[in-house]
Amino acid sequence: MHSPQKQTDAPKLAGVLGFFEDPETLIEATTKVRDSEYKDFDCFTPFAVHGLEHAQGLKRSPIPFVTGAFAFSGTILAFLWQYNASATWWPHIIGGKPFNSLPAFVPIMFELSVLLGGIATFLSMVFFNRLPNFSKRAFDPSLTNNRFAIIIESPVVDEHDDEPAPAFSTEKAEQFLKSVGATETRKVYQEGWF
Repeated sequence: MHSPQKQTDAPKLAGVLGFFEDPETLIEATTKVRDSEYKDFDCFTPFAVHGLEHAQGLKRSPIPFVTGAFAFSGTILAFLWQYNASATWWPHIIGGKPFNSLPAFVPIMFELSVLLGGIATFLSMVFFNRLPNFSKRAFDPSLTNNRFAIIIESPVVDEHDDEPAPAFSTEKAEQFLKSVGATETRKVYQEGWF
């Protein structure tokens, strides 16, 4: 006897996606969404739109600070390493130069600061951007090609949270996106990569 096949769960609503004509309209709409009752939203653009992060109310990225700290550490580490090698561990007078010949140390100091800064930038970007992202797929193939969009995400329900998630009305979200300039709206559902 064959056991009945387990029915697949209905797709979970990810949110409501609104499409916009140009970057200026998107920035104006983003400011209005940020100031509205909707707190979970994101923007999609085919190229960098200056000022969009301010319109979203995003905080400054910590990545430049991580890069700077590791690059400065590389500079100090390279100086100490070379100074100890030439003045403490193997002190030799070469070409009449003093043991602490800073101009000779500069290329290695530069190279180690670039190396550590570059590695730190890559690893911190992976960490802060939560990459690789295996849980979400692009909601529309044209988002990274030629379209601008805002998604108002449906609240995530946490089983361990005592407070219920606020009710989410897709119709209300669609009307709101159209009122701020969206030319088209649609409901989107969560899709995994596998």
